[in-house]
Amino acid sequence: MRVQDLQIDWLKCFVAVIDAGSLSAAAPEVNRSQSAVSMQLQKLERAVGRPLLLRGPRRLELTPDGQALLGYARRLLDLHSEAQAAMRPDTLEGRVRLGVPDDYAARYLTPVLKRFAARHTAVQIDLACEQSTALIPRVQRGELDLALVSRDHAQRGTLLFHEPLVWVGSPQFDVWRRDPLPIAVYEDGSLARRHALTTLSLQGRRHRVVYHSSSLAGQIAAVESGLAVAVLTQCSAPPQLQVLGAEHGLGPMAPMAVAAYRSRASRGSAAVDGFHRLLVQTLRQAV
Repeated sequence: MRVQDLQIDWLKCFVAVIDAGSLSAAAPEVNRSQSAVSMQLQKLERAVGRPLLLRGPRRLELTPDGQALLGYARRLLDLHSEAQAAMRPDTLEGRVRLGVPDDYAARYLTPVLKRFAARHTAVQIDLACEQSTALIPRVQRGELDLALVSRDHAQRGTLLFHEPLVWVGSPQFDVWRRDPLPIAVYEDGSLARRHALTTLSLQGRRHRVVYHSSSLAGQIAAVESGLAVAVLTQCSAPPQLQVLGAEHGLGPMAPMAVAAYRSRASRGSAAVDGFHRLLVQTLRQAV
């Protein structure tokens, strides 16, 4: 059977639905109604001659064919965006108010900032470094245009990658042997804190919180001093700290889902459009 040409608009709706988790959540991302998004998906499925999504009462799931097409669709859309940018003169001006947690700044944001600044010298970047729990409400209030955050629920922003969480301790101190286990944690509401406490409770491991800090530097200082063990994102764990695992009586944790979260107020800003596009393209390719 001959597969028909796949239109860009169909692929945009397909990817948007997967990233947003539902037709209703995807509709504003592609500036269409929910019924129009559904129609675009139907046209795409007719074009390929097979179902791509299984529509349940509460969630959508990719079929094997849908999973295979998704990778091609992302690459085609990225190339389409690059072609548009190459044919467009660099007239981007304005301001992008950007947020990122300390954990992700050096490893993930720096390459994006370098590429964007080289291409768009007239755009001003205002950067705020805070935990995701502080950044998310700032985006919702329109104080920030865009943030790289750990998802607090499955439909928050555009999913980019999953970042592992690891237990860390100082190799100079056997803190992990203590009972109860002394731990350093982030502020109330932190996803890393929640994962750590839940894992210890499920293991039946006695523990006590001996240190609170909202900063990555504070967490590392507590561990290096032998005060406690801590949970860090793998990308932020410094090489001088020891990664602890099952052999130390500390079980694995679910990874963090990292997303690009954009404010509604920034819709229509060409500068934010350009940075958001580059952020998604770079991190989906690199991670």
